[in-house]
Amino acid sequence: MNCRTRANKVYLTEILRAHKVPILETVIIRKTDLRRLEKRLPYPFVLKVPDGSFSRGVRKVTDPETLRKVAAELFADSDLLLAQPYCYTPFDWRIGMLDRQPLFACQYFMSSNHWQIVRHLDNGRVLQGGFRTIPLHEAPTLVLQTAVRAANLIGDGLYGVDLKETTEGVFVVEVNDNPNIDRGIEDGVMGDALYETVLRSLIRRVETSHGRPGTG
Repeated sequence: MNCRTRANKVYLTEILRAHKVPILETVIIRKTDLRRLEKRLPYPFVLKVPDGSFSRGVRKVTDPETLRKVAAELFADSDLLLAQPYCYTPFDWRIGMLDRQPLFACQYFMSSNHWQIVRHLDNGRVLQGGFRTIPLHEAPTLVLQTAVRAANLIGDGLYGVDLKETTEGVFVVEVNDNPNIDRGIEDGVMGDALYETVLRSLIRRVETSHGRPGTG
């Protein structure tokens, strides 16, 4: 598999834009760009660090005071931030991809009384929303097609493409390398066959790298 990290959201934004894959409007900013940002996006909007995951480094801002406070905190760890319109949906799609083909389809629901799937509390507790795993043939065609377009621009490895399905269309949120595959969640449709599929792909790649034909 392609082992170079593709988690950087700046890289992802640029490559998806270049190939006209639908993404939420995204503004890449430096510390000096806050005034420009306020003219570009209406409140509320979301600020993200380029390498955040599991809802960390992702904050919603609702007014100029919150923007300056949140931006100062996030810029302490990153020279660049990404800003996107706040787009609430009851769930996000996660389409697992392997060898350029869809592997699983999940709906990740927002945490209770929260705008994200994962909610990090001040006391260190983590709250998560529910999930629903469905057969690929039941997933919306446009969701699958968009996920395939996005992931295949990155490589042929194991990816999890997060998407929002809205009244205005389907938009890629991000492409995750080495996505979670948890017992009872992502394997909810395929069961053990999901792990067998991943292992066969790994074995084939190892054999190919050593000059032996893959066993398929």
